Amino acid sequence: MTENIRNMEGYSPCRLCPRQCNIDRTLAKGICNEKSTLHVSRASLHMWEEPCISGKNGSGTIFFSGCNMGCVFCQNYEISRGRIGKNIDIGRLVEIFFELKEKGANNINLVTGDIFIPTIRIAIEKAKSEGFDLPFLMNTSSYITVDTLKSLEGLIDIYLPDMKYIRESDAVKYSNSPGYPEAAKAAIAEMVRQQPECIFTQRDAGDDEAEYKDDLNDTAEYRDDPEDEYDSGRLIKKGVIVRHLLLPGMLIQAKLIVRYLYQTYGDSIYISLMNQFTPDSEKLSERYPEVNRKVTEYEYKSLVDYAAELGVTNGFIQVGETAEESFIPAFDLTGV
Repeated sequence: MTENIRNMEGYSPCRLCPRQCNIDRTLAKGICNEKSTLHVSRASLHMWEEPCISGKNGSGTIFFSGCNMGCVFCQNYEISRGRIGKNIDIGRLVEIFFELKEKGANNINLVTGDIFIPTIRIAIEKAKSEGFDLPFLMNTSSYITVDTLKSLEGLIDIYLPDMKYIRESDAVKYSNSPGYPEAAKAAIAEMVRQQPECIFTQRDAGDDEAEYKDDLNDTAEYRDDPEDEYDSGRLIKKGVIVRHLLLPGMLIQAKLIVRYLYQTYGDSIYISLMNQFTPDSEKLSERYPEVNRKVTEYEYKSLVDYAAELGVTNGFIQVGETAEESFIPAFDLTGV
């Protein structure tokens, strides 16, 4: 009974994100398209995250259905609108944590878990009480309140937030997310407060694990082939990696975001610059033709060069043909 009462806290009324919809999600769906019951579309090893997350074995990734944003270019549309997924309880989520660990996962990667944080928090506490020891990673849009993030303190080891926009007009036009820039800035600041430095592990020839702070001299890259072994073996254990997906025609905004992040946090975070934008021509051609294309090689190179000129060394870039469906798994209830 106590667990059920705790599970309702934060959902009735729901004020988890900046929308503050105040809907009682124990009874009805919020703006995020979800009620309070966990709704999961896939749980499996994922090889296409940053190399220090996926490593050789893969990240134990759990895709939650629903989303509190409304990106017109969403690549996970079928789950972000809550159309695909299976309802599970806290006990089953804890079982999934352990099942992914048994498969060799480096971490537990909670994708778009923002809208289920009160329940996820209980599941993490329960798993830890049963001896679970992998790092927990929150993979988030950053459209989340500081108070909600504070409720996760001590439970999330790695934060993987997006910083999608720094211009309010674009956040409203392309993601229907008023107040996103300021919300994301505040959210990332709280994440860095909780995890102020990036700590990595590395296995030596004797398979002994050692902690160390990373200090790259060159910008790191994603692997071209997910089957290739991640040679250095560096895996992130704690810290913040901020992602930015470069959108067509928005190079200036991307540079402003990189400048803001580097001037604010310096080398205490990693910046991951992504070029994998995959347009859905049918959905975008009429209302948003300006973003109905892939990012050009010039646009992405210009962004990477700009980051290097600023002095960014703790970062990741993507190489090869990344705007492909290989980054989008099948949401077929695998592992759920």
